[in-house]
Amino acid sequence: MTWFPKFAALALLAAVPFLELPDYYMHVLILILIWGFVYTGWSLMGRFGLVSLGHGAFLGIGGYTVVLLWNYYGVTPWLGIPVALVLAGIVALIVGYPCFQFRIVGHYFALVTLALAEVVRLLIIAMRDHTGGSLGLTPERYGDGMSVYAFQFVEKDYFYGIVLVSWIFGIWVWNRVEGSMARYSMEAISDDEDASAALGINVTWEKVKITLYSSALTAFGGALYGQYQMYVNPDTISGISVSLQIVFASIVGGMYVALGPTVGAAITILLTESLRVMVGVELAGLDGTIYGLMLILFIIFMPRGIVGTVWSRSAESLNVPKDSPS
Repeated sequence: MTWFPKFAALALLAAVPFLELPDYYMHVLILILIWGFVYTGWSLMGRFGLVSLGHGAFLGIGGYTVVLLWNYYGVTPWLGIPVALVLAGIVALIVGYPCFQFRIVGHYFALVTLALAEVVRLLIIAMRDHTGGSLGLTPERYGDGMSVYAFQFVEKDYFYGIVLVSWIFGIWVWNRVEGSMARYSMEAISDDEDASAALGINVTWEKVKITLYSSALTAFGGALYGQYQMYVNPDTISGISVSLQIVFASIVGGMYVALGPTVGAAITILLTESLRVMVGVELAGLDGTIYGLMLILFIIFMPRGIVGTVWSRSAESLNVPKDSPS
């Protein structure tokens, strides 16, 4: 009967458009699902010790590629999104392959990816004639704003359905990796690369493969975010701050459990919205300060995150293996 809670949760999420919730609540739910999808993509790498601080680069590539192709060449987002995924994969391969080939790991790998995020942000700003620079870019409206061809939906219910299906797909990918031999290979590699290579594991290829999965999912999340907000900005969809936000939320929620990153997304978004309502702009950056303090506390006291810690304790009480998929 372990399937019943999952089925009930999916049924509840699917029923949301029929509950006639206010637009603001629908907006928050859509953001949680989009960012939960993005954080799930990052956790594919993070859970195996590949701590990337540059996923803001892939997020920006996904969002901007789709908008630029639409605005300047009239390419529908349905074709622009695959182009964005391929472009993100190429960038991930260019940066990741040399790192993995030359054994650049740990904080050195984190610094390389951090630089990547900033390079992409500065490139977007430098190409201001096309990207709008630091002011951002808005996709051109198609008709009345309700178009499947242009991937534009004024009604939030439509976009909620698309985002929900995408989020389910992200969870499915996470579980596919969890149940595959790639998981055991990556766990062995994270423990000892030399021993893994001696056992016949292609260390470089396994790392590249999981990086490509992660970058593609993140770029797809960036495309979804840009199309939903109908606006992309280098500071909100790329760069160091976004990359750190991704890492923070995934760690807080729990990157070792499928739903952990989504819980992290719910916590960060609800915290941001609550502070915005209660404090306004009087204490700008307060949410970032709170994120930093929470991250320190979670790394020290709950390294497996909220969902991971709850799952581990439940597994101990029920004598269930802790590494069972959830």
